[in-house]
Amino acid sequence: MVKAGELSSVASPASSSIPVAALVREFEQDWLPVCDSLFSLPRVRQRPPAGRFLSLKVPAELTPSCVVVICRAVAVVRGDSNVKGTVTFEQESENAPTTISWNITGHDPNAQRGFHIHQFGDNTNGCTSAGPHFNPFGKTHGAPTDEVRHVGDLGNITTDPQGNAVGSVQDQLVKLIGEHSVVGRTIVCHAGTDDLGKGGNEESLKTGNAGPRPACGVIGISA
Repeated sequence: MVKAGELSSVASPASSSIPVAALVREFEQDWLPVCDSLFSLPRVRQRPPAGRFLSLKVPAELTPSCVVVICRAVAVVRGDSNVKGTVTFEQESENAPTTISWNITGHDPNAQRGFHIHQFGDNTNGCTSAGPHFNPFGKTHGAPTDEVRHVGDLGNITTDPQGNAVGSVQDQLVKLIGEHSVVGRTIVCHAGTDDLGKGGNEESLKTGNAGPRPACGVIGISA
């Protein structure tokens, strides 16, 4: 994948190199590039009756893999406790799984602690204002491996005798790219163990009974 700052030219299957400057043409009256959302790739539509718009003409041989996309994000986790750390997210394309890695310190030793993506990137009232689990498909709470689960259900992280948790997992539902991107939402470390929706009560199907939210961080675009 071509990275930002490296688009001096793009290799063509026709053996020649296409200067990026050649992709941007003069102002025309035929087409207007638009995006459906911040994280979708551009498409074109016919222009309105009046006005002139910049037209981007992309050669047919320029493949989607040559288009720059957001593929890495990070959250700095902290709160009103000793729990702190970082969580990183990496995704190569919208249909690829996202790799989620964490390095969290200051938690309870030798414990399983709930770990979820919540709907809002609002921490004005601490982690409480992050809202419920991110659940764009209206499912009940479950384990990360369950077919029925919230997109934000990441299960539990496991701490060592010093209360530190380091690990990574790949998740097919969590997206950085596309309509249901988690960028701008909040990752929360909970004070209790997530029962993965198997607790036999209503709260289990909402939160996994994972308890209070001692630390959290907004997921932001990373270089």
